[in-house]
Amino acid sequence: MWGPQDRSGLQPVPGGATAADGFRAAGVVSGVKPSGNPDLALLVADEVAGAAAVTTTNLVKAPACRLTEAHVADGKARAVVINAGNANVCTPDGDAHAARLAAVTAGHLGVAADEVLVMSTGVIGVPLPIERIEAALPAAVDALSPDGGDAAAQAMLTTDTHGKQVAFRVTDEQGSCVVGGMAKGVGMIEPAMATLLVAITTDAPLGGPIARKVLRSAVATTFNRISVDGDGSTSDTVALLAGGSASHPPRLDTLARAVHAVCADLARQVVADGEGATRVAAVTVRQAATEADAERLARAVATSLLVRAAIHGADPNWGRILMAMGNAQVDFDPRRVGIRCAGVTVCRFGVAASFDRNQATIAMSKPEIEIEIDLGSGDAAATVLTCDLTPEYVRFNAEYTT
Repeated sequence: MWGPQDRSGLQPVPGGATAADGFRAAGVVSGVKPSGNPDLALLVADEVAGAAAVTTTNLVKAPACRLTEAHVADGKARAVVINAGNANVCTPDGDAHAARLAAVTAGHLGVAADEVLVMSTGVIGVPLPIERIEAALPAAVDALSPDGGDAAAQAMLTTDTHGKQVAFRVTDEQGSCVVGGMAKGVGMIEPAMATLLVAITTDAPLGGPIARKVLRSAVATTFNRISVDGDGSTSDTVALLAGGSASHPPRLDTLARAVHAVCADLARQVVADGEGATRVAAVTVRQAATEADAERLARAVATSLLVRAAIHGADPNWGRILMAMGNAQVDFDPRRVGIRCAGVTVCRFGVAASFDRNQATIAMSKPEIEIEIDLGSGDAAATVLTCDLTPEYVRFNAEYTT
């Protein structure tokens, strides 16, 4: 199962990142996107929030990521400003523009510049038209609303086909709170961290160190285990803001489970909206010696272009799966491997099983499928989420900047 197996006490609620009390958001047009669509999102906490963030491990790291890491180091934040259409990466004034974006936003909000986190997404290597964003910031501040989650989720998109939001009210015997979030991302999805831009909010009280622990744990088995194309972005950022207005919050483990569920649902939405994607596949490796081995093997299968092309064609080509596993640099015995594609056993003890190919093709033609791999060498397991590789993905990225 993708995400937390225990979802007891979680009730879906509308509102995304502004579902939790104490947060306002807005999305406006700044003119950075040639399309004229909204491209500037602002998320603000009414009070200083406990905060944490994780950013890309790509060595070509966006100035926005470096600035956000510095600003969240004290475990506090008041706002997140997000510009779409330009990544502000590999440009002469990138660091200065990121700092300027935080400072100008802070000035309009009446908060300190180091309380503002910055996220930028879009084309790499093109100077950020900072003046356009600055000119649009007053409109974004004026538009801030507790009902602004939808507008902000739309304004942070690039090649996404739709906004990505989720929120839950989580309750246990101690109390309740709300956890919500919004995300963007459809391409450059292969994490060693998070793969996209995500803002998560809660009205539960969390100090910076605890928020960091909760966020990193949730990211490790959600955003860190998805892949669309095997390329980790320069701008990946996931931020968590805890406003603290909930008077009777639940236990910490209950809250952590809700944060995990929000991350898992947003991650699934990202993969399902992958550029050109028509099918989502959960690759699960079980009976591994360690969880690290299971994850590495699952990732090798999920990122294989040949496997992903077979997923697109609903082809139960288990030989490609074993091939990909053999490239993962993990010690396992191929003679003990069993493979099921969409519930159909196609390989047993490392050789072909007797199965109805037509039945397997029909089963693999569903919008969401599972590829299950048993190693027979331990008790550890891991799942990596991926999507099919389609001609539309190649066409889109061949023409991305033209």
